[in-house]
Amino acid sequence: MLDLNLVRVFTAIYETRSVSGAADRLFITQPSASYALARLRTETNDELFKRSRKGMEPTPTAIQLYSVFKKSLTGIEKAVAETRTFSPGTSRHKFRLALSDLGELLLLPKLIMHLRQVAPGIQLEVLPVDMHRLDEWLLTGRIDAAVCSRNESVSSAQRELMLYERYVCLLNVNHPRIADALSLETYLQEQHVVVSATSGHHIVEDRLKEFGLEREIAVEVPHFAALGEIIASSELLVTLPSSAARIYARRGNGRVLELPFQVSNQEVFLYGHTEIGDITAKSWFYNVLKVAGPQMFAP
Repeated sequence: MLDLNLVRVFTAIYETRSVSGAADRLFITQPSASYALARLRTETNDELFKRSRKGMEPTPTAIQLYSVFKKSLTGIEKAVAETRTFSPGTSRHKFRLALSDLGELLLLPKLIMHLRQVAPGIQLEVLPVDMHRLDEWLLTGRIDAAVCSRNESVSSAQRELMLYERYVCLLNVNHPRIADALSLETYLQEQHVVVSATSGHHIVEDRLKEFGLEREIAVEVPHFAALGEIIASSELLVTLPSSAARIYARRGNGRVLELPFQVSNQEVFLYGHTEIGDITAKSWFYNVLKVAGPQMFAP
């Protein structure tokens, strides 16, 4: 009979395409994962994985085994999870959540308040979201969930649409050249500050390219956090989601105007794998974000 732990290691290597990634997900050492793979190769009389530039590529035998192993392993872990309960009021569990800095601005304060009320003993680690590595982070268990804009590279995670965000323009309260409305000509003549596209905010740039237009970028910043002070102390414009713009406007950092062109609403999603790791705890955390998250985003 095949050891269930070997099946777990095989599945983790298959999904992460990495022995070290499998070790990280399963909270074991890399030598332990390598030893498990060696045993599996002996048991199956097949190499199972070959090293390539893309990582550990599965053999035809491994591809065939994965569908059987994954289905069986999921069924076993779900059955075990149903016998357990997660008690948020007494738990000391640590959750890892990836957020854009816009999520930190809008969601995080209310999320912390909610968690302190219902689960005062748990720990929450917040990581800045990396849109290029989001799928890897979810698969390897580096994070339990993520809240960010749509990411088509995420392959198999659960996904819930949390809200739509409308884009507006934020500018200095006393901007010398712009009154109560913003024309397209003026928008393109002025200089802009933008947030790096790695955080997922590239919709406006994509839309302008569709029109064959280009704006002058004077400053590019990695996060939203500095925008309020930049706008309050300069004549730069920033185009950003309306909920964040309203927060800055209430703080006196600027005023909000409608854009002089149409931009699609940004979709904000919740991503997570509740079948990896501690299923019971992850399911609870995912559901907290799914149910309470949209209300928490309200500025």
